[in-house]
Amino acid sequence: MKQYIQHRQVGAWHFFAMLSMLSVFMSEKVFAADNSVAVNASAVALKNKYTELSKQLENNQFNRALYLHSEETSRDLKGEIYAVVDYPFSTFNSALSNPAHWCDAMILNLNVKYCHMANNQNGNILTLNIGKKHFQPLADTYRIEFKYPDIISTPNYFMAEFDAKEGPLGTSDYRILIEATPLKDGHTFLHFTYAYSFGVAGRLAMQTYLSTIGRGKLGFTITGKQAGGEPKYIQGIRGVVERNTMRYYLAVDAYLAGLTAPADDRLDKSLQTWYRNSEQYSSQLHEVELDEYLDMKRKEYQRQQKQQ
Repeated sequence: MKQYIQHRQVGAWHFFAMLSMLSVFMSEKVFAADNSVAVNASAVALKNKYTELSKQLENNQFNRALYLHSEETSRDLKGEIYAVVDYPFSTFNSALSNPAHWCDAMILNLNVKYCHMANNQNGNILTLNIGKKHFQPLADTYRIEFKYPDIISTPNYFMAEFDAKEGPLGTSDYRILIEATPLKDGHTFLHFTYAYSFGVAGRLAMQTYLSTIGRGKLGFTITGKQAGGEPKYIQGIRGVVERNTMRYYLAVDAYLAGLTAPADDRLDKSLQTWYRNSEQYSSQLHEVELDEYLDMKRKEYQRQQKQQ
């Protein structure tokens, strides 16, 4: 009788163990299914956004299929770009699903002095050093460390999101988001977001910038017309975030353009593309001449490769 009871207890333990394993397995399957549903919903939402913005993508001041939007609250800034890029989604997806390639894109931005991707005990980390429009020692730049989860990469949707709690000069809660989905004509629809928050110190630093070297700089949002009929562009803090958002977007676009060149020529093609495209918006983005930009970026790229 005692052996029978022990046998029943062992059998019950195995039953509950199997039930527990089945429960875990089923919960994992449900999570995977839920995740798949969420990804599909995101892809549908992005395609709907493409349809919603069809008129703005066709008719705008950018001479390309691009829509830019910015927002400012008492402590937050956000810039967003929706654009059609001339690369198949498979090219976009395979290139940017590899985190190692992100720094090859980011370094093209005029203000990015150094970029490093790492995976350590703190998770996935993207480090950016931000500086001025000339070559600088890294000690003279501002460092921001972004954390990012695993990149979502499926045949129909791509998403990467980078977040940093702290930034320079009283800024915080940085967010860089990029998502994309294929279009029927072999192009890709891309959504890029650049956002951050600022406290009292950050607002004072921004006001100092806008009253000195940032005075008169323009954004992209048209707020009216000047006396001669030319468009009047937004200035101030929203102008700052719009310029930064555009520079990062152009970096991603130029990196993808560089992939069409032989491996040894990709950096140069990416640099040339970034500068040429930024000069299309010289009123907002012109800072240095081509030779200055190329010399600076080649030095920064070499430094970046040595310190990886």
